[in-house]
Amino acid sequence: MLSILGRGVELCDGITRREVLRVGGLGLAGLSLADVLRLQAESPSGAGRRKSVIMIWLRGGPSHIDSYDMKPAAPPEVRGEFQPIATNVPGIDVCEYLPRNAQIMDKLAIVRGIKSNDLGDHTPHYIMTGFPDRGKRPAFGSVVSYLAPRSDGLPPYVSLMYKPPGLYDNESPAYTGAAHRPFVPKAEGLANLSLVKGISLDRLRERRDLLSEFDALSREAEYASVLPDTDAYTQRALEMITSPRVRQAFEVSKESPETHARYGKYCETFLQARRLVEAGVSVVTLKVGDWDTHEHNFRDMRDQLPQLDRGFHALVTDLHERGLQQDVAVVMWGEFGRAPRVSRIAGRDHWPDAGAAVLAGGGFQVGQAIGETDAHGARAKGTPYTPSNIMATLYRHLGIDPATTILDHRKRPMYVLDDRETVRELG
Repeated sequence: MLSILGRGVELCDGITRREVLRVGGLGLAGLSLADVLRLQAESPSGAGRRKSVIMIWLRGGPSHIDSYDMKPAAPPEVRGEFQPIATNVPGIDVCEYLPRNAQIMDKLAIVRGIKSNDLGDHTPHYIMTGFPDRGKRPAFGSVVSYLAPRSDGLPPYVSLMYKPPGLYDNESPAYTGAAHRPFVPKAEGLANLSLVKGISLDRLRERRDLLSEFDALSREAEYASVLPDTDAYTQRALEMITSPRVRQAFEVSKESPETHARYGKYCETFLQARRLVEAGVSVVTLKVGDWDTHEHNFRDMRDQLPQLDRGFHALVTDLHERGLQQDVAVVMWGEFGRAPRVSRIAGRDHWPDAGAAVLAGGGFQVGQAIGETDAHGARAKGTPYTPSNIMATLYRHLGIDPATTILDHRKRPMYVLDDRETVRELG
């Protein structure tokens, strides 16, 4: 529920401006998404495909040593319980519980030895912003929304990892403004964007005109900092009414039972993400599983890895079959890796000195493992890549220069990224 706070300023009809500008449910426009998405029939189809990114967060930090960076020659307390299997790219092995990934290794790139950080509470700040501290930096999707705005009604940034009662803190738009926060279909977003019963398109247009008239009114100082963001966010919601592909993008139920079965329930958001980027959404973020395996690492990974293997294989295969492998980049990673030495009750603790990311699509040079860790998977040999380098690569894919600056709340120019080196081997 987004409301304009502060004292009510009474208008000529006795309604306070605060009441008029209440946007939770987008009451002024009378919107709710079930009907909004029905209104996307006429699609202006002349524009070329835009680039997109799907970012998959494996919350908790999955063990790289038990998935994409195995150490079979290490001592038992390091190598763990799983065996490696060969992939369709000679010289690259993955965990035995990733057989489908092994079949499409020629479509994947593994970046090993990623050096991250551990702030103690599984914050994904580094992998969502490209900055290692808790500074108020905007999320990747918010930056993309700000620097590459859309005019076709589609939300540029959609988050599928809603955490009741709201977003993860690390998906904040920060100084890019509220207009660039993600659209969240699992929250109030779906209900807030459909036409309320009795509101016709003609009446909606009248209310949209009314919003424009309010723009002409003088605004009190207490509203000066919040209304521009609110107006922009409301305008974007109104644009979704006539958006050409919006309904189809969100209607996962239109997919065949066979397609749902290929992805599996565990990875159903992967299918939603594929539909969104296929429609043209620029950035989709999602979260899957719980990989915080301080205890029972092998039990939990035996359960989750096959399901992840199934869903990720379906997503990558779908993108290729639909000819989207050049336009859509996918990254799957956690906030860090897990400790080389098994501890506690067959568990592995946090390990920010080395982790792994898997990338696909994006026109990247795939079919390779980039980087190498030592014999125990503890640290990278040579200079490690960081989440910032992955982010720089993704920005480049979207045509955004990470040396671009955005003014923060104090009007100071802030770089999109401070560390702007890309992962060179990805091309």
